Amino acid sequence: MHLTDVLRSDMVWPTLEAQSKPDVIRELAQHIAAMEPLDAARVAEILMERERLGSTGIQDGIAIPHGKVPGLDHIVIACGRSPSGINFDAHDGKPTHLFFVLLAPENATGQHLKVLARLSRLLKDAHVREGLLEAPSGGAMFETLATEDQKI
Repeated sequence: MHLTDVLRSDMVWPTLEAQSKPDVIRELAQHIAAMEPLDAARVAEILMERERLGSTGIQDGIAIPHGKVPGLDHIVIACGRSPSGINFDAHDGKPTHLFFVLLAPENATGQHLKVLARLSRLLKDAHVREGLLEAPSGGAMFETLATEDQKI
């Protein structure tokens, strides 16, 4: 499975405006709900519930908020970028710039874990992260992901 099997170019937002963890979760949930038949408040609630278990802000400016959504019948991935960075309680204590939201059906544990693993592997590459940070648009961010994803 490649990320582009589930990530669409219209689910990449290059300029998030939020300045806090709860606000970026809400902003991403609103963007996702505008593209998918999901309730933004419920998506935000699911993502924040997961954050209470431990931050999904990993390191190197990356966070992968994720959760299982009752009634969802397919994997949803969305990507957002905060040019200024947000304190997301990342493990390395640095601001988070790139957010990858992963929503999965309740019964899709295997597929959910495969997508998480693929995202993590791809984002470990500094070249990929730099490409995403420097991309001039959401379309360019998507192309960076699609190109680099084909290499692994």
